[in-house]
Amino acid sequence: MTAPAQVVTTAPGHLRAPTVRLLRAELRWIFRRPRTLVVLAVLAVIPVVVGIALTLVDPAGPPGGGPGGPGGAEDGGDSVLLSSVGSALALPVATLTMTLSMLLPLCAAMSGADALAGESAHGTLRGWLLAPVSRGRLLFVKAAGVAAFALTAVTVMAVTGIVTGLISNGTDSLVTLSGTTLSLPEALGKVAVAVGWVAVQLWAVGAVALAISAFTEHPIVVLASVLGGLVVFTVLQFLDALAWLHPFLLTDSWTALVDVLRDPMPGDALAEGALKAACYIVIGVSLAYARLATKDG
Repeated sequence: MTAPAQVVTTAPGHLRAPTVRLLRAELRWIFRRPRTLVVLAVLAVIPVVVGIALTLVDPAGPPGGGPGGPGGAEDGGDSVLLSSVGSALALPVATLTMTLSMLLPLCAAMSGADALAGESAHGTLRGWLLAPVSRGRLLFVKAAGVAAFALTAVTVMAVTGIVTGLISNGTDSLVTLSGTTLSLPEALGKVAVAVGWVAVQLWAVGAVALAISAFTEHPIVVLASVLGGLVVFTVLQFLDALAWLHPFLLTDSWTALVDVLRDPMPGDALAEGALKAACYIVIGVSLAYARLATKDG
């Protein structure tokens, strides 16, 4: 249960719980949960395992190579993973690309499910309203908690990925898909762009989870709904007859992450993906607020 926030008086007969204290209490509750720590530990181990496995692979070509040539349009998740052989830059981006298909969205959905439905199921959500906390500020604090967890999860993976890549291949192996070698600050800048972009995509998933979480008291329903939606989106992407629908699917832009590894880095697909995720965030948070504002109890 989230620690109660200190209540301050703002006017005669009116009490208000400070937002900063609410945020601190929410973040303490999130990052002290054993489940959260286990998830972060698993995410941290994944790039290490992938890096060790790739050191045993005999690369068929230069690190910048891939299907269709360096930086070719056919580069996908598999080619990015193969390009990680001998490239310390590609490893963190490759692991983010690989886990963005399911594992990272699962973590974001889990956080969104726990934020409202989980607390409602355990009866602790009423404590927030007795603080007293307006439902708008309640949603803001919960959304901030989901965003903080998603950003932390992505950052943990990126840090362990770049450290593993540097230990395995050295600082002279920061090779892009275009075949150019970057300096360490330039490579870290590209990894930071990847972290920020993936975090925005996960915030979109978390916002959808929050919206569903506001309508139910069962976290498993939220997880099943979000993951089921991601599976449906993925299937729809393979149907050429529904090509008109693809630009509206959140998952349609996720393959654009490989553009971070190109030099120069094309920004059109990345910007489109970020804008699409922002739209999902606005819609998800708006639906969650509409439900909380009209929900009794």
